[in-house]
Amino acid sequence: MQRLDRRTACFLMAVGCAGLISCGAEPAQAASDASFAGFLQTLWPLAEARGVHRATFDSVIAGLTLDPSLPKTSGGQAEFDKPLQSYFKEAVSAGRIAQGRQAAATYADILRSLESRFGVPGEILLAAWAMESDFGRSRGNRDIVRSLATQAYTRPDRPLFRDEFVEALLLLDQGQVDRTRMTGSWAGAMGDPQFMPSAFRKYAVSASGAAPDIWTSPADILASIANFLKSEGWRPDRPWIKEVVLPQGFAIPTLHASAGAWAGFGVRAASGALPSDGDAALFLPSGATGPAFLLFENYWIIKQYNNSDSYALSFGALAQRIAGAPPLSTAWPQMPVNLSRTDKSFVQARLAAQGLYQGAADGKFGPTSRDAIHAYQKQVGISPADGFATPALVKRLRAD
Repeated sequence: MQRLDRRTACFLMAVGCAGLISCGAEPAQAASDASFAGFLQTLWPLAEARGVHRATFDSVIAGLTLDPSLPKTSGGQAEFDKPLQSYFKEAVSAGRIAQGRQAAATYADILRSLESRFGVPGEILLAAWAMESDFGRSRGNRDIVRSLATQAYTRPDRPLFRDEFVEALLLLDQGQVDRTRMTGSWAGAMGDPQFMPSAFRKYAVSASGAAPDIWTSPADILASIANFLKSEGWRPDRPWIKEVVLPQGFAIPTLHASAGAWAGFGVRAASGALPSDGDAALFLPSGATGPAFLLFENYWIIKQYNNSDSYALSFGALAQRIAGAPPLSTAWPQMPVNLSRTDKSFVQARLAAQGLYQGAADGKFGPTSRDAIHAYQKQVGISPADGFATPALVKRLRAD
């Protein structure tokens, strides 16, 4: 499994499948189903090469039909489209914090054992469980075999779905998962950790030595999450995020520095102490007037679960709140700024034309986009250079 495989399907959500499946008259649907059945037969060589038995293959695809509802559920992605502060407030809600703290008490012995075994803090495991399936309440109820087959058929440009369909066949062929349990999201993620079939094969573990149960066993769910994060590079001796307070009038000369350099700039921790070592990126998710965070090494491991700053920042903050950290010391702006996907793509394209940005003009802002915005702000004399795009910045780029 390549890095980000577990959540690559989330990326595809923004691409969407609308209009690719015929949902009209019955003859058209019948033709579509016939084409779909023919397509499934073309997957046999791939399944055979992975070791799937023909009897398993035939039994799974028998009667399998297209899922015409998928385009309706795969067109938006809240962690990229919703204002970060709105996403954050919903993810790090009082109710979820309370549920996390209750789970911390209920599973205290399990969490201590897993932290000793994998080196991942218990609050991180609980935050992942909460973010992915709301502690099992929102894991999805779609037939993921049907979903993966439909996505493989309608999105031949995304071989991930085809490959994950074959991985699902292999799980069934080897008896690792019962067919009735293979339910989850539209993208094929299943169980409380929301693992794709390939991720289940690689990361799912059992605390008891039996077959991993990521649906009903809290010990297996938490152990599988811990195994995933450790495998992706989690460092037990490193932090993930730290809310900070910037000095008055700070021009923000850089977005990347060592912990010691940030302290030298006059940046201080909002609560507790600033980590004494390690490199960190400064992140101002709503600009210089809102909360400020330093992102440390383990933050980027959280992003292996979902490559969205809204998700990763909320995940990290939720873990800290579950562990007893205080609320944010700086309030979010009353009126959040959130550019449209079109405007974000324009910003990326214009900064790329100026040699400041290297990446896709996909309208999804991440660290590469923030670095490019910061460089442009410094270049034209905008202070503080907070790496945050506003309508005023878009207007200036259009004028340029």
